[in-house]
Amino acid sequence: MTEIARTANVSPPGWRRRRSSWTGYAAFGWAALYGGFGLVSALTGTAVFYRAAEPLPVGLNWAVVAVAVLAAMAALATVRPWGRRIPRPVVSVTLAGLCVLSGAAAFGLLMDMITFAFNQTVDSEMAFANRVLAAVGVVLLIATARSHRSSAYGTCPRCGAVHTSSITRSRPEPTHAPRRVRALAYVGAVAFLPYAAMKMTWALGGTFAGVSGAQMLAIAGRNGASGVWLTLAHLGIDATVLLAALGVFLILGLVRPWGQVFPRWTLALRGRRVPRWLPLTPALIGAATLAPYGAAGTAYAALGTAGVVTVSRGDFPTSGDALLVTWFGVGAFAAYGIALGAAAWSYLRRTQPVCVNTRAEVPS
Repeated sequence: MTEIARTANVSPPGWRRRRSSWTGYAAFGWAALYGGFGLVSALTGTAVFYRAAEPLPVGLNWAVVAVAVLAAMAALATVRPWGRRIPRPVVSVTLAGLCVLSGAAAFGLLMDMITFAFNQTVDSEMAFANRVLAAVGVVLLIATARSHRSSAYGTCPRCGAVHTSSITRSRPEPTHAPRRVRALAYVGAVAFLPYAAMKMTWALGGTFAGVSGAQMLAIAGRNGASGVWLTLAHLGIDATVLLAALGVFLILGLVRPWGQVFPRWTLALRGRRVPRWLPLTPALIGAATLAPYGAAGTAYAALGTAGVVTVSRGDFPTSGDALLVTWFGVGAFAAYGIALGAAAWSYLRRTQPVCVNTRAEVPS
């Protein structure tokens, strides 16, 4: 005869309901804050949406208010009794749609972070605040959607299964990404080489696309580049090449086992697992920014090459020179952004903690 031994990892009664309430109320609080931000900016005539450095119509601010109101209602529907009268798919689809809209509002956050890192300022503080709030909303809305599904269907919010016994969570051993994902990641990394070569040619004083390194340095100074940026340029180092190198390191870590464990040189942390959010945060933000930016830029460059549109020559001698530089930039961003998204998704799936049954047979 045997009997079943349970561990202390049993989920307490109502645990899923409390988790759903916590995320729902957190999303409601964010919606109230975001809605207030949008309302005040709309009433004061302050633009929060920008295209590059150009403010878009203030009327778009009311979209923020609309998203916030819908998010507040959807969040409350997951935690209040009256929400049970709403069909579950309606709430789930609404939360998913709001995630997409919030993600669109957060577009450009990566560029703001890069600008702030080198210039200690951003193009627009209001636009930056809008993007940060929208990004926070994406996280909270996703958490609310997952908790709502778990609470509604009685499933585990981590693995989506129904557990009938005591379980504990275990993180899988570090593994490679699938071969196709690794190949795509390598293509994304290599795509930066032409871009890096172009930028380093200017940084080292060479000439490319009709513009010399000295001219490019003068253009950067005229456009308001920070002292850090200019100092690196005088040393023959282009700041964007450094960022590209970090990007290559990131995408390789996402597809190789070493990206899941701290290396030996980290001393106190060596051998420990890397928190999943640490590489996933920049990876997801980067993919959500660079992939659409690169795809749109590639389409524009293709139209310019075909003669459908005229590419502005900007600071370059001819439109052809500007088009060449455009291809070097947007081609790298498009390839890397798509590859980064695939690598991040693979990393997310491979490092997802699994639920392990802790029931064990004990001799009687």
